[in-house]
Amino acid sequence: MAIRVLLIAPSMDILGGQAVQAKTLFEHIQTLPDMGMEFLPINPRLPGPLRYLQRFKYVRTVATWLWYMPLLLGKASRADVVHIFSAGLTSFSLWTIPASLVARLYGKKLIIHYHDGQLEEHLKLFRSVRPVLALAHSIITPSGFLTDVFARYGIPARPILNTLETDVFHYRPRRKLRPILMTNRILEPLYNVECILRAFRIVQDRYPEAELTIAHDGVCRPALEQFAASLQLSNTRFVGRVPHERVASLYDAADIYLTSPNFDCMPGSILECYASGVPIVATRAGGIPYIATDEETALLVDLNDHEAMAARCFRLLEDGDLVERLTNNGRRELVKYRPETARDQWAALYRNLAASGKS
Repeated sequence: MAIRVLLIAPSMDILGGQAVQAKTLFEHIQTLPDMGMEFLPINPRLPGPLRYLQRFKYVRTVATWLWYMPLLLGKASRADVVHIFSAGLTSFSLWTIPASLVARLYGKKLIIHYHDGQLEEHLKLFRSVRPVLALAHSIITPSGFLTDVFARYGIPARPILNTLETDVFHYRPRRKLRPILMTNRILEPLYNVECILRAFRIVQDRYPEAELTIAHDGVCRPALEQFAASLQLSNTRFVGRVPHERVASLYDAADIYLTSPNFDCMPGSILECYASGVPIVATRAGGIPYIATDEETALLVDLNDHEAMAARCFRLLEDGDLVERLTNNGRRELVKYRPETARDQWAALYRNLAASGKS
C-alpha cells in the first residue's frame, strides 16, 4: 500500500521560492510507485463568490484561514505523514501551528520543513516556537545555514537541499558583459532593494546606457518606484511578478544579477543564475555564503553596502576572465541541487517515518 503524504505549502498563487520547491517535490514524488501525495495549499482559493473576499488585506487572511482549517482536518485524517513547509514569525502561527497540532491529534508522523532566514529572530521573539518544533518527528531545512542556527539553540535538524529544474533554463556563456542588470526578489523590506537602486545609480554614472530590470512585486514597490525616481535613474523597469514559465527568459536577457537582502535562507534565484550563466553580486546574508562562494561562484559584499556592490559590477564589466570563472564554477555547482536527489532523500524519510512505531 502506498505511503500517504500530505504536503502543506504555498501554492503557485504565491509566486515564491517555497511554492516552486513544493511544486517540484510534488511532481517528482508522483514518479515513485510506493508514494501517494496530496497537496494542501496554505493559501487555498475560496469557493465560488467567496473568492471576492481574498481581494482585501486582513479580510483575505481571516477568510483563507477559516477555509484552510476544515480542509486541513479532512486531508490530514487520510495521511500517514504530514509534511509542512514552514515560514517563520506570524506565518508560523497562522499555518504551521494548526497543522502541527492537527497532525499530532490524529497520531500522524510530522515533518516541519523550515525555510525562513529570520529563524534566529523567530526563536527569540516567539515563545510558541520550541514547543511546536518539539512536536515534529523530523525538522528539515533547505540549507546548512538553518541547520546551523537550529544547532546553536540545541534543536536537532538536518538539511535536504532545495533543487532546481535546470532544463527550463538557457545557459548562455558570457565573457564581455553588457551593463544590463536585474534582480528578482519579492519587494519586501528584508530584501533591501533600495541598496540595489543606490548601487545602480553609481553604475549608471559610469555607464549611462546601463539598464536595470526589477522583477517581482510586493508592499515596497510604490516606495521603491518613488526612490528610483528621486535618484533620477533611467532605463529602470519595474516589471512586476513574472510567471514561472517566463523566468528563464528574464535571466537570459540579463548580464549581471544583483541581490541585497539583509536576511535570507537559500535563494533559488542564485541557482537560477548558475543555470543561466549570469554572474552574481550578492550580500553575505544568512544562507547565501552557504551556496555562493566569494570569488569562486559569485562576488559577495557586506550588508547594505551599495558602493561595494557597484564596485563588484565594475569588476564584472571589465574582467572577462572573472566572469568566465564565476559562471563556469556556478554551473558545476548545480549537481548538488538535482530534484531526483532530493526526491530520493524525501522518499527515504517518508518511508522511515511511516515504518516507525513512534507516535
